[in-house]
Amino acid sequence: MMTSTSGVLLEFDSQLNQLSKGKKLHDGLSVVVQIGPTLWVANDETVSVERLSRQEGTDGTDKYGEHKQFALHDYLQLPVPPSDSKDGKKIEEADIEGLDYNNGYLWLVGSHSLKRSKPDPEDSSAKSIKRLAKVSRDGNRFLLARIPVAEETYTLEKVVEQNGKQLTAAQLHGTQTGNALTTALAEDEHLQSFLAIPGKDNGFDIEGLAVLGSRIFLGLRGPVLRGWAVILELEVEEESPSSLKLRPIGTGGRPYRKHFLDLNGLGIRALCVQEADLLILAGPTMNLDGPVMLFRWSGGTQPSGESLVDGDALDTIMNIPFGQGQEQRQDHAEGMTLFGPNGSDTRSILVVYDSASASRQVGTSGVKADVFALI
Repeated sequence: MMTSTSGVLLEFDSQLNQLSKGKKLHDGLSVVVQIGPTLWVANDETVSVERLSRQEGTDGTDKYGEHKQFALHDYLQLPVPPSDSKDGKKIEEADIEGLDYNNGYLWLVGSHSLKRSKPDPEDSSAKSIKRLAKVSRDGNRFLLARIPVAEETYTLEKVVEQNGKQLTAAQLHGTQTGNALTTALAEDEHLQSFLAIPGKDNGFDIEGLAVLGSRIFLGLRGPVLRGWAVILELEVEEESPSSLKLRPIGTGGRPYRKHFLDLNGLGIRALCVQEADLLILAGPTMNLDGPVMLFRWSGGTQPSGESLVDGDALDTIMNIPFGQGQEQRQDHAEGMTLFGPNGSDTRSILVVYDSASASRQVGTSGVKADVFALI
């Protein structure tokens, strides 16, 4: 069982909080992970990650501020770095949909999805219809990478020495059109046809990341196959200090395993490791409001092979609130992390939201995240 306990205020730098076209960074948080006394988040329309540090609130409110931004191209070789943007202004977003921390590294993954343009209410019907036919492939979305986190300063570094070992920023080889993972999946009997379908159309769309040692679990928002959601399990190793490669761990030497889960027809929005279990935040695959549910897959980090996990083998922890009525199409739960004071006693989860409602926003640069106790 799970009960709501409190909220946490996330306070962003007012200048860094401003995105293009009047959008704000804190309005659309897609991921979150706690590292010690810091919270790391990202907006899926940027090519950066953001660090917020715990502060003592004068009114007793749990608050994270002192916002610092880390541009991904300072640590990784982006397929389309900002300097290569087509018009010199528009930056191809990385669409970061998963963050995790393991063994000194901040891990991140892009959606790996195609994007369909959406109608603009200010355009004519004819122009909007034309926009709906436009599908783009943003190269920065094909990103699976790790970046070292300095222990004492909680800053990102390209190279850092920790416990007698050199940690280096590294990524899976990718281009503007895909990477080693999409190349492997292009031959997959379940997923190959969905690689050419935009994510919001039940196409291939990564929205969850959990890392444990050398194993990586990727939760797919889509496709959902006849009601079954998909988790991909990978294992990576260094090809060079700055490059990762996939190991053959699946059937027939495939560099992945597939796990199919009955999540009541929902896709996966976020993953989180708790000891040997996987916590799974699930929501609609398509562009719909709710339902949003939290599940536990007991022993999910230690599967012996590929799996088909029916609903009876999963614990339904709770329903997560979502925007309704006047706040319809808002407050979509997108990211979660185990949470506790200064990163200890993590018997709660913290949830952040995309399309944050007005009731969730504080001032011009603050937004509230929810904390739920795991009991």
